[in-house]
Amino acid sequence: MGPFTLAIDAKKSSLAVSELHDIRSRILFPCSFPQLSQQFKTDSSNRKVQNAQLGKKKFFASISTEEEKEFNFLRVLFEGIVAGGTAGVVVETALYPIDTIKTRLQAIRGGGKIVWDGLYSGLAGNLAGVLPASAIFVGVYEPTKQKLLQIFPENLTAVAHLTSGAIGGLAASLVRVPTEVVKQRMQTGQFASAPDAVRMVISNEGFKGLYAGYRSFLLRDLPFDAIQFCIYEQMRIGYKLAAKRDLNDPENAIIGAFAGALTGAITTPLDVIKTRLMVQGPANQYNGIIDCVQTIVREEGPPALLKGIGPRVLWIGIGGSIFFGVLESTKRALAQRRPSPNQHSDGPKQD
Repeated sequence: MGPFTLAIDAKKSSLAVSELHDIRSRILFPCSFPQLSQQFKTDSSNRKVQNAQLGKKKFFASISTEEEKEFNFLRVLFEGIVAGGTAGVVVETALYPIDTIKTRLQAIRGGGKIVWDGLYSGLAGNLAGVLPASAIFVGVYEPTKQKLLQIFPENLTAVAHLTSGAIGGLAASLVRVPTEVVKQRMQTGQFASAPDAVRMVISNEGFKGLYAGYRSFLLRDLPFDAIQFCIYEQMRIGYKLAAKRDLNDPENAIIGAFAGALTGAITTPLDVIKTRLMVQGPANQYNGIIDCVQTIVREEGPPALLKGIGPRVLWIGIGGSIFFGVLESTKRALAQRRPSPNQHSDGPKQD
């Protein structure tokens, strides 16, 4: 019997070869090119999601990584206004006598004696200014901070906090300065009531009298706001990294007290200059900031630039504790009232 032969015509041979190619393609490339492209896109998307999740874990304490994607300007503005106004009124009411003592110590020239009567003088009029000023400050600070945290890299969050504090302070100064002028004129016994103070200041010094010492106020308050909020935010970030959890109200209060006391001590000379320029009235004892510093040092010595540092550090330390404690508590309460229970996923994204 002869050898077995396989007879295949040309058409069947071509079909068989085609089937072999198809089988080999299915083995080597189980997905078609469109499918491969789609699979590649899906894998890439999955990798991006995984990297984003890893990034969130890596930068646990970074506010920008969680808040920037859910930033809602109007909501943050509203919550900042409410929280800031509430915190400002509580602090001012509780600590007004200490502030009065500090102001009277700084305003004394030479060997004068401090007056202890009327420590709440001017409180009502001051609250009328503190409420909008605090609301404006936090209302500007919070959305500005969140936007800058989106722009700046993770290692420059301190710059975002410094800048936001200065911008918030600049916006609030339009209300703060007239409020401060009226308050300090009343604390030093120049006027009996806030309406009288406003009327007499405008009558004797013009409208610009309500902004007496404006530049010295900015010289003190812009660095103060920037430094205080930067210290507070950075300490919270460090604490969150160490504790791996959110802070409670007592912890926020302690950090706020430390940030306030430290910043208050650093900026005391600026506060003395601001006080002297604001309470001088139409007499114009000082011709600007530089002349004020030179006159104080020449007539009273350099230690005079630290007058009132004790009450100031005490006042701002306790005030920082109350302010930041109330601020964070109010912000959390407002966040819980949002439509969605998830604080970071409450509605469509808006810029």
